[in-house]
Amino acid sequence: MVRVLSCNYMKQFTNYNLLHSFFLGIIFIALTGCSKTQSGIKSYLGSDIPIDSIEHYLDDKMESLKIPGLSIAFINDGEVVYHTTKGYADIENDLPVTSKTIFEGASISKPVFAYFVMTFVEEGKLDLDKPLFHYLEYPDINHDKRYEQITARMVLSHRTGFPNWREDEADGKLKLLFTPNSDYLYSGEGYQYLALVLKTIEKTDWLGLETLFQKKVAQPLGLDYTVFIQTPYTRKHKAQPYDKNAERFDWENDYWFKKSDSVFVAAATIHSESIDFSKWMIALMNKEGLNEASYEELFKPHSVVEQTAFYDLNYTLGFTSLDIPLTNVYMHGGNNQGFTSWFALDTQKMWGYVLFTNSEYGEELGSEMLFYLLTGPDKTRAYLIVSLVIAVILTLLFFLIRWIIRYVRLKLT
Repeated sequence: MVRVLSCNYMKQFTNYNLLHSFFLGIIFIALTGCSKTQSGIKSYLGSDIPIDSIEHYLDDKMESLKIPGLSIAFINDGEVVYHTTKGYADIENDLPVTSKTIFEGASISKPVFAYFVMTFVEEGKLDLDKPLFHYLEYPDINHDKRYEQITARMVLSHRTGFPNWREDEADGKLKLLFTPNSDYLYSGEGYQYLALVLKTIEKTDWLGLETLFQKKVAQPLGLDYTVFIQTPYTRKHKAQPYDKNAERFDWENDYWFKKSDSVFVAAATIHSESIDFSKWMIALMNKEGLNEASYEELFKPHSVVEQTAFYDLNYTLGFTSLDIPLTNVYMHGGNNQGFTSWFALDTQKMWGYVLFTNSEYGEELGSEMLFYLLTGPDKTRAYLIVSLVIAVILTLLFFLIRWIIRYVRLKLT
């Protein structure tokens, strides 16, 4: 389902307190090193987080955020070290979430689709920088000839000028809000135009494009249940969606469901669960399935989303990335009504986590967990205090040394 489609995704993620804390934690590890884990789950900085602490944290958050059901997996050293499911897939029928429960991933479709796109690039069927209208003229926007500048690179880095969805516009029509490649604007419409191009290149229909995704991505990486177009299995095992009050969402009569069911919606319709999705994340860490050049394109920054004194928040080809020294973090959230999700990974540390929920708050929980998993319970505050003290001391030393140099030069002259 497309529905809300992460319209608030970037706003939710740009939580300055969270990112500033993450930045200070990285400074601390750079200056002090990290401890070795003995058991449980590794924090991002390498300390040990006991399983019972993780369980307690998740239980508390599910209760406070009214999250009916959850599936989550943690990756350390390129392997899933812990996986759990919690709560209900269907409250009304008292059905718990299990390892078979399927969730909508919403906008975490985008990085997976970007990976899929790179298989076409490697085969020479698609050029990232060739205007897409050469592959497929788009009648929905051909009234504005500026669209002829749009390339696959612009689509994947959200630089097309399209709105998120045409339904967001007062007249419900697709339009360009600025000249392509002149700015950043999160857009599902761009991704769907590129999906139409791939379908045209292969001379197939939406189901045929799904078959190609299974052949090029899912099957080689061992993804057993991850699909863009639902199968009988996913329909049978799919969780029910719930709103902010944990009340069941009426998806059967929803506009977006009716529009997108049985359509390969590149920006939004991926269905999966945490263990299956983690296989794709581990493949990224191991650089499987694509060549080195493709991975360089996927991961390098293409759009600046936010800039602060401490870090840049960038968009690559399909991923959000943090430009912070000593990190290699890529992530994305997903937000369809009744289903929200999140993943984060560091390709160098071979570390990450992914969660799916049938609620409105999984994206919020996922971003908060990045802070929680920085050091683990009861340690983050101490790390940040020490980091801040060290940063202040280094700053004072810098100005003291600069003053001494200027003073000496003045005396010598």
